[in-house]
Amino acid sequence: MSALAFAFLDGWVVAKRNLIKIKRIPDLLLFSTIQPVMFVVLFAYVFGGAIPIPGVNYREYLMAGIFAQTVMFGSGITAIGLADDLQKGIIDRFRSLPMSRAAVLVGRTTSDLLSNLLVLVIMVICGLLVGWRTHTSAVEVAAGFLLLLAFGYAISWVAAVIGLSVSSVEVAQSAGLIWMFPVTFLSNAFISTSTLPDWLQPVAEWNPFSSVVLALRDLWGNAPAAIARGDGFPADHPILLSVFYIIVMLAIFVPLSITKYRKAAGK
Repeated sequence: MSALAFAFLDGWVVAKRNLIKIKRIPDLLLFSTIQPVMFVVLFAYVFGGAIPIPGVNYREYLMAGIFAQTVMFGSGITAIGLADDLQKGIIDRFRSLPMSRAAVLVGRTTSDLLSNLLVLVIMVICGLLVGWRTHTSAVEVAAGFLLLLAFGYAISWVAAVIGLSVSSVEVAQSAGLIWMFPVTFLSNAFISTSTLPDWLQPVAEWNPFSSVVLALRDLWGNAPAAIARGDGFPADHPILLSVFYIIVMLAIFVPLSITKYRKAAGK
């Protein structure tokens, strides 16, 4: 069996260990679900009436942003989990075992991907309850969710670098989430980028998060009218740009995470 196959098998063992931890501490999953549900309620029923979006029902416009935000914030748990394992010395125990060096990272990101999948199921139910609907084929709807999970998986590797670079769980919790707020709010997730100041519009439109959100709206039939869509390449090719961003993030942060892991585990 090849080294790559061993890495994936060992990674799956680590992933199962992380999933069992969630089973024993269900609060982790509970609080991961409560936050996006609160965002749905706040924006759909509190702020939604004050945010007109031409060409589409605001609740349908909203859900793509909520889905993307949910997987992004859920992937931030990777940083906390790795920092916790480092602080408790579990990484040192893994190093003493005959297992692949990449297994810990593969297992951590895989378990967080599966956790995100479960949270997404709950969010789909929540979205349907507030009036979200898809208007495209089953293949396009499925492609949207696959793109969403791929984006969340790429963010997990970004979070892994953060978790392996800090000194404690508390710092990982702050550093792993604080950068996500400007990324999600300086985007088209909740408002049209056309309402932003002129100098901020290009920043929001080229934001990877905006590309993913607009790609989801296109794939699910929730896209707004042209006036609220934005201009240029990001507005015309969101799916292509989303795939590009995901590949770039993985190409940069997977090897960087492995390098950080080797240095952190060698301390």
